[in-house]
Amino acid sequence: MSDSLEWRELAREPVADCRVFSVERSTAVSPTDGSERAFYRIVSPAWAQIVPVTSDGRVVLVRQYRHGAGRVTLEIPGGLVDPGEDPLRAALRECLEETGYRARKAVSLGVVNPNPALFSNRLYAYLATDVEPAGAIQNTSTEQTEVVLVPVRALPELLLRGDIDHALVVGALWRYLHEYASR
Repeated sequence: MSDSLEWRELAREPVADCRVFSVERSTAVSPTDGSERAFYRIVSPAWAQIVPVTSDGRVVLVRQYRHGAGRVTLEIPGGLVDPGEDPLRAALRECLEETGYRARKAVSLGVVNPNPALFSNRLYAYLATDVEPAGAIQNTSTEQTEVVLVPVRALPELLLRGDIDHALVVGALWRYLHEYASR
């Protein structure tokens, strides 16, 4: 890739602290005409998500209200990686907290940039098989989840119909279906 496309950052300053993310303004120089322009970046810790699959071939999904969408969505468990926490540990923790299902081990489904135009963080996705119920859901005051068990064979239709439309979840589920479910 050509370095001639890269903008040179001159300055960066905080604009807003929004608890789970912050916004910063960056001033950068155009590689083509040398002009300075302002850009805005959302700074967030890394995120982790997990596709938990039971031994009888059901995916453990969560229904939860998403304020940005203004509705209840159907997703896989996931959330912020805590400071100093390994992304895999975060995914296993989120699975237990949001579903009550324990995943003892997981394999990577990859790492992506959620939206390189706006976000500076990375999303780590994992697959866990043979997950088992291990206790009650441990939601926080702003998060309420409901477990939905879906047979793996039903995932393509849910994705194609748009019943699951969270882009990052869609990506992880298609990757799972392509790489693992067809085996």
